[in-house]
Amino acid sequence: MSYHANEKGYYGEFGGAFIPEMLFPNCEELRQNYVQVMETDEFRREFQQLLKDYVGRPTPLYFAERLSEKYQTKIYLKREDLCHTGAHKVNNTIGQILMAKKLGKNRIIAETGAGQHGVATATVCALMGIECVVYMGEIDIARQAPNVARMKMLGAEVRPAKSGSRTLKDATNEAIRDWINNPVDTHYIIGSVVGPHPYPDMVARFQSVISEEVKWQLKEKEGREHPDYVVACVGGGSNAAGIYYHYLDTPEVGIIAVEAAGKGINSGESAATSALGKVGIIHGSKTLLMQTPDGQITEPYSISAGLDYPGVGPMHAHLFKSGRGEFISITDDDAMTAGLELSQLEGIIPAIETSHAFAIFNHRKFDKDAVVVINLSGRGDKDLNTYIGYFKI
Repeated sequence: MSYHANEKGYYGEFGGAFIPEMLFPNCEELRQNYVQVMETDEFRREFQQLLKDYVGRPTPLYFAERLSEKYQTKIYLKREDLCHTGAHKVNNTIGQILMAKKLGKNRIIAETGAGQHGVATATVCALMGIECVVYMGEIDIARQAPNVARMKMLGAEVRPAKSGSRTLKDATNEAIRDWINNPVDTHYIIGSVVGPHPYPDMVARFQSVISEEVKWQLKEKEGREHPDYVVACVGGGSNAAGIYYHYLDTPEVGIIAVEAAGKGINSGESAATSALGKVGIIHGSKTLLMQTPDGQITEPYSISAGLDYPGVGPMHAHLFKSGRGEFISITDDDAMTAGLELSQLEGIIPAIETSHAFAIFNHRKFDKDAVVVINLSGRGDKDLNTYIGYFKI
């Protein structure tokens, strides 16, 4: 059994392309071309060159000595926070902007929650001189003001989503509407492993550079390519897909996904999709989705803007349903405490999304000799106001 997508874009029962007829030509053009474009020598060369010279890859695999000592296990951090723009998101936007150019598109749209994907999209559009429109929920615009300013400085237009919960789900709805209205010249850069096929697979492939590097870096440090566990926070799940990718079909590597429990799994203010979700369709993909008994999507909540999505990518839904992945839900309080702890033990302030992953050590024990690799997917600059407010710094 493989945990990768099949040719129809399914991970087990999850995935596919459930889209309005008007979007079919856009998705079909991408589906027919994405793999063969990615596998050309020219594309690979350009992609690798930009990752190296512009993004700053490879990112370090850092042994967190003080954290390891405290929790009595070997903890390595994959430092995606050191990428240009401050998060893993740019790996995917570099790949997709090259894809868009190959397909002759001259306008880019994107959705963003925490703002990191918006910044990464605005960055590559500035790099390539392409028009950029980013949709962002009104609430997220308020709580991620520094990233909004960065997008505008980079020349992007930021359009607020004013409907629904005014967060990531609603920004995605607006972006899809735009794409339906502008099918010929516009490419939609989706920032996570969500949406209709081929997006979950394409985004996972662009992010797979993360686990590709971990393999040789761990070989250098520990004499083996395979850690005992790979750990990542999961909202839509692109940083997680990136660090899981080369280990998906390697059963001896444990996969741990950390979701946002918000104020508690059953508090009514949560984004713990694995615990609360049922099979449904959102943004063109069949997956696990938080919904009412009659199928209305329920509003997710997390203190982190990047994890409050009511669904999860189809890869992760399959990892959960099949038992291949171990899912842990972490509350706001535990995540914030873990973020502060990492800051004070290792001198690294993480994004609040990533802080959720670091909170697992108080919930789960690991053997002393176990090698645990955590994807430190973003840096905490964008969240300083939230940290300040929470800790009364």
